Amino acid sequence: MQADKPKQYLLLDNKPVLQHTLQRLASHPRIEGIVVALAPNDPWWPELDLQLDCELLIAEGGEARADSVLNALTLLKQQSENDIWVMVHDAARPCLRHEDIDHMLTTLLTHQVGGILGVPVTDTVKRVASDNSIIDTVDRQGLWRAATPQMFRLGLLHKALSVAAQQGLSVTDEASALELAGWQPMMVEGHPDNIKITLPQDLVLAALYLQQQAGEATCA
Repeated sequence: MQADKPKQYLLLDNKPVLQHTLQRLASHPRIEGIVVALAPNDPWWPELDLQLDCELLIAEGGEARADSVLNALTLLKQQSENDIWVMVHDAARPCLRHEDIDHMLTTLLTHQVGGILGVPVTDTVKRVASDNSIIDTVDRQGLWRAATPQMFRLGLLHKALSVAAQQGLSVTDEASALELAGWQPMMVEGHPDNIKITLPQDLVLAALYLQQQAGEATCA
C-alpha cells in the first residue's frame, strides 16, 4: 500500500477502513457481537472512534490469518455454545452489503457445513510460467473468486483450524480448513463491490462504491 501504517487504518472517506468495516457489521440486526484480532500493542487501534451497536471483544492476533482466527474463536468458545454461527470477515473489506449478509443467512442457516461469499469468475483466465509466458487458457466454468464473510458453526470451524495447525497444514481461508477436514462448504454469490483493499488505487474504488451504496439506500 506504500503507506506508513497497515491498510486497515488508512483513511477512506475521512474514516479508517477498519472503522467502516466494523460499523457495517455491527449495524446489521442479526449480528450479536464482534471479535477483533489485534497485534499486540497495536498503536493505531486506540485512535479509532468506535460506537458500535453490538458487543466488541479483542483477541490477540497471530502470525498468520489462520492463527488470528483461531485465537478469536478460542476466545469466543469461552462464552458461547459450539453450535452458534460465526462469520469471519476481512478488516480490509469495508463495502460489504447488508443484503449479502442476509443472503448468506438465508442460504446457509440450515446447511450442514456453512459456506462463503464469492463472485463467479467472468474474465478469461490464463495460466503462465515463471517468466509470465502463457501456458494455457483455464476453463472458467465453475471458478469463483472467494471473498468474506465465511460462515460456519463455531465448534466445527475451531476444530478444523486446530487440526490444520497441529498438522502444519497451510490454510489461506476458513473454507480451505473445512475442505482439508473432508467437508464441502457452499459458495454463496455476493456483489462484486465487496472488494478487498490491497493496492493504493483500491481506496479510490472503495470510496466510489460506498458513495454508490449510500445513493442506492437513499433511493430505496
